[in-house]
Amino acid sequence: MREFNYSLIRDKKWDSDLLSLVAAIYKEAGKQELYLKQRSEELEKLVEIAKIQSTQGSNAIEGIVTTDTRIRQLVEKKTTPKNRDEQEIAGYRDVLGIIHESFDSIPITQNYILQLHKILYSHMNNPVAGRTKTVQNYISATYPDGHTETLFTPLAPYETPEALNKLCEEYNRVIGNLELEPLIAIPVFIHDFLCIHPFNDGNGRMSRLLTTLLLYRSGFYVGKYISLEAKIAKNKDLYYDALSASQDGWHEGTDDPVPFIKYLLGTILAAYKDFEDRFALVEIKRSALDTVRLATQNKIGRFTKQDIRELCPALSISSVEGALRKLVASGELKREGNGKSTCYYRIK
Repeated sequence: MREFNYSLIRDKKWDSDLLSLVAAIYKEAGKQELYLKQRSEELEKLVEIAKIQSTQGSNAIEGIVTTDTRIRQLVEKKTTPKNRDEQEIAGYRDVLGIIHESFDSIPITQNYILQLHKILYSHMNNPVAGRTKTVQNYISATYPDGHTETLFTPLAPYETPEALNKLCEEYNRVIGNLELEPLIAIPVFIHDFLCIHPFNDGNGRMSRLLTTLLLYRSGFYVGKYISLEAKIAKNKDLYYDALSASQDGWHEGTDDPVPFIKYLLGTILAAYKDFEDRFALVEIKRSALDTVRLATQNKIGRFTKQDIRELCPALSISSVEGALRKLVASGELKREGNGKSTCYYRIK
């Protein structure tokens, strides 16, 4: 069975691009800490938006979807799930909520990962919830002509419990002994977790929940305010490409995790940059019109009312709508479409 030896990772020579990503994230994390002390109340509204986007984005990657309205109602616990997709969405919401509130008291052990997986399926009858896989699974791709190809074969079911346990032990050792930079150890852990593929179902969603948990436990809180899952969902092909490039040779221990490490670090850094942009909109007290005007100036091409609302979490939906109407009337924006297909773009 594959050995999880982080010592080999520790001694690896990293290229300048990867080290630059690590340095840039530390710089942004330090700035975020200062921002949170200044305007923590307004920024709390980003948390609610991020929860909705994370729940929606991570499930959408797996083809689990419902309407925007239902997602919001489910995340805000204003409704009960109506079908299997909504049951899975509600489970993701519950696990994400536990991580947000109690990350510092959730150790990285097989037992806790199994408990989180059980909660992921707590709204439905899933006999293998909270248990490692009982049948061999495969990572495969279906192509436009209809044929399916196996891209990677994870560990066999009988190997999985021991492998998951060793993965957690090795991660805790290198983090506890300060042997490896957390921003390198975290992507390596997630990469190995996905190669083990420990569950019959829910591996992708669990990997993204664990990414958030590991980042929080290492002091990187950007996922609380900007959804990492939504960023992954927007460019999921890049996510799968990076994972595939890093899996080759994994069973033999000759894999190169660098493509996945760079992908995940790039996503984290982009989220920190988004946070800085959104902070700029709440840093100074402005009228609703001026806040929305500034938000639209940060957009290139077409954007929706929801895009602007996410940038202006302190404003109500009616304030955003009113400001957009005024900007259209003044000739600063052009409006296209009707109803849900309505979008805007700048003409000044």
